[in-house]
Amino acid sequence: MGVIDHISDMFDCSTGSHSKHKRRKQLQTVEVKVKMDCEGCERKVRRSVEGMKGVSSVTIEPKQHKLTVVGYVDPEKVVARVAHRTGKKAEIWPYVPYDVVAHPYAQGVYDKKAPAGYVRRVDDYQSNQLQRASSTEVRYTTAFSDENPAACVVM
Repeated sequence: MGVIDHISDMFDCSTGSHSKHKRRKQLQTVEVKVKMDCEGCERKVRRSVEGMKGVSSVTIEPKQHKLTVVGYVDPEKVVARVAHRTGKKAEIWPYVPYDVVAHPYAQGVYDKKAPAGYVRRVDDYQSNQLQRASSTEVRYTTAFSDENPAACVVM
């Protein structure tokens, strides 16, 4: 907020006492996961969000069970509206492209239900799940390895 806005708020002569300005919503893309089996489901999901205030465009990808809404909307309101109007389970799109994740096959990240090229989004990723083996573990593992020429001959 700039200086001129601050001064104009101080000398505002509008009715009521110091009313706060409504924050304008920003244009954003909201991606929602909704299970759609047929064209009737697609139509139902599309109509549930087309009437929302601030929606610019609606795109549906039925193979991925994905609804994309572009406009001046709140993501939580979009999800709530789809769930209420259609009776289907709706959630914010939980997947990110495979290339974005450092360890796509880590526990909790890989999801076999995800569309091709996507893995599950994990915000609170625990890096300690992928710790390196300790030096003693490495010594015992390589001691009985077939690739080690000085390995134990008992095997």
